Parts: sequence; C-alpha cells; structure tokens
Amino acid sequence: MTTRIGSGAGFAGDRIEPAEDLLRRGGLDDLVLECLAERTIALGQQRRLADPRAGYDRRLPARFTRLLPLAVEHGVRVVTNMGAANPLEAGRVTRELLDGLGATATVAVITGDDVLAELDLDAPAWETGRPLREHGELVSANAYLGADAILPALEAGAQVVLTGRVADPSLFLAPLADRLGWDLADPSAAAAGTLVGHLLECAGQLTGGYFADPGHKDVPGLAELGFPFADVAADGTAVLGKLPGTGGVLNRATVCEQLLYEITDPGGYLTPDVTLDLYGVRVDEQGADRVRVRGAAGGPRPGELKVSVGYRAGSKVEAEISYAGPGAGARAALAGEIVTARLAGTALRPRVEVRGADDDCRLRVAAASHDIALLEAVGDEVEALYTNGPAGGGGVRVHLSEVIGIVSTLIPRARVRAGVTLLEAGRAGTAS
Repeated sequence: MTTRIGSGAGFAGDRIEPAEDLLRRGGLDDLVLECLAERTIALGQQRRLADPRAGYDRRLPARFTRLLPLAVEHGVRVVTNMGAANPLEAGRVTRELLDGLGATATVAVITGDDVLAELDLDAPAWETGRPLREHGELVSANAYLGADAILPALEAGAQVVLTGRVADPSLFLAPLADRLGWDLADPSAAAAGTLVGHLLECAGQLTGGYFADPGHKDVPGLAELGFPFADVAADGTAVLGKLPGTGGVLNRATVCEQLLYEITDPGGYLTPDVTLDLYGVRVDEQGADRVRVRGAAGGPRPGELKVSVGYRAGSKVEAEISYAGPGAGARAALAGEIVTARLAGTALRPRVEVRGADDDCRLRVAAASHDIALLEAVGDEVEALYTNGPAGGGGVRVHLSEVIGIVSTLIPRARVRAGVTLLEAGRAGTAS
C-alpha cells in the first residue's frame, strides 16, 4: 500500500503553476502548501490587531481560486498553514470559495497555536537569554503544533485543512498517518513521516531551486521548475519524484542538501511529533528524477513545544537617492558623508552605503530606532540633498516601517490546547 503526497508551496510567495500541474496530472492523494514562517505569522498578528478579519495569508484567495477547482475535480485533499494568524477567517474565506464552485466539502480549521495568554513572561528567549518580558510589547506567541492537532480533522473527513503555526513536517505527517494507518505514538512511524515532510516542505528547493549554482551545480529548466511529490509505503519507505516535462532536477545531491537544511542535530532533531535521528537514512537514486529514502529513526516526542514570539522592536527607515554620469560614484560618496555629518549629533548610528557602478549608483541610508522623529529626520536629510549638494541627485525614496522582532522559547505541551472547527461548504452547518 502506498499513498502519494505532493508539495505545492515552500513559502508564502511561491509560484502557483507547479501546484496546478501536480493537481492536474500528479495522481496525488494529498497536496500540502507550506506558506508560513516565523516573521510571516508575527506580521499576520500585526495585521489582525488592525483588522480582526485579517491575519491569514494574503495570497490565500488568489492561490485557492486557482487550486481548489482542480483539487475538487481530482479528489485531492489540501492541507495548508495559510491560516497564519487567523485560521478561522481563512476557513470562512475558503468555504465561500468552495460554495462559489458549487462544491460540497468539509473545511477544517485547526486552532490552539496562539499561546500569547499562556506564556511565562519570565521564561528566557533562546536568542538573547533574557526574560521575554524584557523585550517590550509582545504582539504574538505561536506554538508549533504537531500532526496530532491535524489528524482528527482528517479523520472527520475534511477535504481542506487550514492551520496556523504547525511544524512544517507535521503538515505532511498527518495525512500520511491518516492514509497509511500509522499510530503517531509510534516513533518509527512518526520518524518516517517526518523525514518525508522535511524533504518536501520547501517544494522547489528539493528539485534544484535553492541547489542551483551556475558552473558548480547546474540545474536545467529553472524557469519551469517542477515541485516534488513522494510515494510513501506503509513501512515508511518513500520514493521522491517530480513530473515529467518539468524543469529542475531531483537526485541524490538535491535530496542530501535538503536533508540537512535547518537541521541542528542530525541525531536528535526535535519536532512536536518525534525526536528525529537521521544518521541511518539511506538515499538511493532509482532513475531519472526518482530517489528512494528510508531509514529514519525516532525517539520520544519532546514534552515542550517551541514558541515563536513576536515583539515590537521599534521602526526602521531606508532612504535612497541616485547619482548618474561622470563622477557619480564620488558624488554619491560625498552625499553619504554629508548625511553622516548631519546626523552625527543624534543617537542614531545609520548604515550608509553606495551601491552600483561609478557612473550609475545609489546612496542608501538605513537606521533603526524606537524614536520615529529621529527616523523621519534621516529621510529629510536624504531628501535635502536634492538642492544642498552634491550635484545631480534624483529619485529619492524614503520608506519607514515598524520592525517586529522574533525570539523563541518553550512552553509545556500540556498548556497548549489544539482544537478543530469544521465548516461545511455546499450545505448549512458548522461543527467544532
């Protein structure tokens, strides 16, 4: 018995066409769209504070408008973390899209990753060692849920599952466990599915996208890069592949690079589902764009979950002006000296740099602070260069934005309570 699972996105800005291709001719059982990162969800929380109906992945309507008709047509389940900071609203939007298609389907929304109210503010942040309360105003805290949060939704018959913060491999492990009858409490099964999920989670990275380095690691057809899928057997063995006629390459080298991607301890990689041991993994090419992987081992899952915490870290300004023609490099450098001198009496320590060639270059001045007035002064000084020298400046751009800082901590698993809300498309009713 095998099941085929595909990767339709590796980040929020990923292409849609490869996922469409997988749905049309991939013979998939499940498609996973991994679209969430630490900063992505913090910014989503920020948007939700301004608008209670916002906070989910802003590309969700565009992505699902193209993908859901194909998923319905071909009977493919879709699992995604595009719920971001507002999974319930993402679920409502998805139900509306399915209603518009005339489809009868169950949309499941996974909640419980938002643990801001449960945080121990005296807990240390990994990155700084300081208590969380010392980082200023906290705007988000999202625990990395595991496959056990998703599995009940699949067992309830959901055709589309939307989550917030879930560990990337868990998005794949849950549908694999459901299809293959795996017990998530079995470390060997959890390890096998987590290995597959880790390899597929970044989509085009596995098929040569991030691998490509001209002259060293050449990859053909990157403009038409295909995304990967895996045929997974009940014993956990998986054969990775990509569709014929798509660009990119899937071989032992691309798999091994992705295998080590973001792995801190290959013998004890902690996920919400398992402590993953990769030392016994075997990677064997089975033919063109076909690679077999097996041999992951697992230990007990951790008693704590990682939490990504967002906090208000002040604001930043980026101010630029261009110089062109003979002597442009010298004039841009002089402009930088002028701005540096003008800001010397402030608390700012701006970064000043000249980019480009000698006859066409751009001065960039950047600074960060909690003092908005100081940052506005940076933009004012760059704009003043128009008439206050040197000659020939133009194309000023000033961009001021808030900075959301990200730190990590741990929370006891028992303090995180996942939930499932079922939204019915094509028929009235909501259950939870």
